[in-house]
Amino acid sequence: MSAQAQTLDPDAAQAAIEHCYDQGWSDGLPVVPATQPLVDEFLAAAGRPADEVIGHSPQVDRSVTVELAAINAVMAGCKPEYFPVVLAAWEALMRERATNGGGWQSTSGPAPLIIVNGPIRNVIGLNSAGGAFGPGFRANATISRAIGLIVRNVYGIQPHGLEQATQGLPGRWQICFGENEEESPWAPLAEELGVPGDAVTTTLLRTSEYVDNRHTPDPEQLLYDFADTIGRSGAWIFKHAMAGVVFCPEHAQLLGAAGFNRADVATFLSENAGRTTGQLARAGKDFANDFGVRFPGTAEEPDAFQRTMPPADPKRMIIAVAGARNAGISMVVRYFADWSGTAVPIRTAADAASASPASAAATG
Repeated sequence: MSAQAQTLDPDAAQAAIEHCYDQGWSDGLPVVPATQPLVDEFLAAAGRPADEVIGHSPQVDRSVTVELAAINAVMAGCKPEYFPVVLAAWEALMRERATNGGGWQSTSGPAPLIIVNGPIRNVIGLNSAGGAFGPGFRANATISRAIGLIVRNVYGIQPHGLEQATQGLPGRWQICFGENEEESPWAPLAEELGVPGDAVTTTLLRTSEYVDNRHTPDPEQLLYDFADTIGRSGAWIFKHAMAGVVFCPEHAQLLGAAGFNRADVATFLSENAGRTTGQLARAGKDFANDFGVRFPGTAEEPDAFQRTMPPADPKRMIIAVAGARNAGISMVVRYFADWSGTAVPIRTAADAASASPASAAATG
């Protein structure tokens, strides 16, 4: 047994964890007690004022500060060097219309999708390859968990209370991964959105659905498979239902080699994902009223094709690359509402210091 292990008091640690449970601060898993010295390490890593307000929920009239975010990142099991990513992910989520509406409380129980670009992926050990949507990596698991604890503990949105999820999603607080830039045929997602380097892209998802296609080298056959998955009627609540795709490297490279860029993929999917009026009528969703809500109609023109998504705007459809190059298995990601089409830079304490007036004067 190491000297460090001999100084640890497991009974005291267990008592601290149980205290956190008793206060209702946990999402069901044990949390790391947030001591002031540890919280201070997180604040130092971010280099931002502790009392800076980074989010406000008008529904509950509560605000998130950098310090409150740090406390919850500690409890989630993050390391201090993860905290700038947590803050960028939170800022990105604050740009989404749904998170400032009723998204966190929705009956759908939507899950944040957090995609990280840049060298920081490797610095903090964020998984971008095999099992990107699954467990097994501390950075992936705890960064997303920190977001959930902020929503729970600062906004007070908890199951059986303000959170109204009918069933919810098993991936509610765990869909965080790095884009596999090394095996992507395209520029990093955030860079295409105008934010090169370390950055985060997010939105809220209703669900994610795999497409297993390893039988064809034809890029259009591959894309029709994705279009069919996107076009299923169960996803349509309103006139249109928005979606994106996280391609595995094999699928992305096949498309890239055939000359498809992100805009081409978005255009193809928006034009070909959908169902006929007759098919939608069988599910009672063939008519959209003046508010855009789908209802049973008269099934006129049963062969008419209705698009799942509106005409393509490439910057409104997430097209990312993650996972291993070991099989043709990719993921359709369905937005809870829409996506802002933006990315947020990740700013560390070093970035904050270099941007300060004193630093600028010293280098001027």
